[in-house]
Amino acid sequence: PCRKLGIEALTLYAFSAQNWGRPEEEVATLMSLLKRYVESERSEILDNDIRFNAIGDLDALPRPVRFAVEELVEASSQGHGMVLTLALSYGGREEIVHAARRLAAEAAAGRLDPKAIDSGHVEAALWTHGLPADVDLVIRTSGEQRISNFLLWQLAYAELWFTEVTWPAFTREHLFQAFEEYGARERRFGELDERERALC
Repeated sequence: PCRKLGIEALTLYAFSAQNWGRPEEEVATLMSLLKRYVESERSEILDNDIRFNAIGDLDALPRPVRFAVEELVEASSQGHGMVLTLALSYGGREEIVHAARRLAAEAAAGRLDPKAIDSGHVEAALWTHGLPADVDLVIRTSGEQRISNFLLWQLAYAELWFTEVTWPAFTREHLFQAFEEYGARERRFGELDERERALC
């Protein structure tokens, strides 16, 4: 439904950097499910002109999983309908550290003046480079009311929507409810709203 609604990009938090700390058997099961998902959704993604993407420390993934992900990224690289991104072995703090190291290396090599670094340089060094710079809406399921180390830089002005519904039970109707409530909100990006401007 996201593609049909004209959503430009959708990112799913599939496996966090912290999830590696779970029991080995559970991690192995999750990796198996991930590989199966990537392979089973291949036709659906290609048939619907979707560009598949993955962010995170992909080198940490088991080789069969990483290869399956990389193969679908390559096969769908010309998709224009929507960008579907899986965050795998991902953490927002880890992403910012990774970006800082890239910028530090550029500066140390004399290719970048540290005084010239701005938000554009940081965004270009993030794993999400090439995606829309800012996230519009975050949907948090399962009754949790925290960000959980997800897209920390990109969420600066995102709208947050919480639901008690667990992810497996999340339906098209819940998605439409989230979009409807999002559409009714006034996004100010730190500026005054119309009423506040009128009082100035």
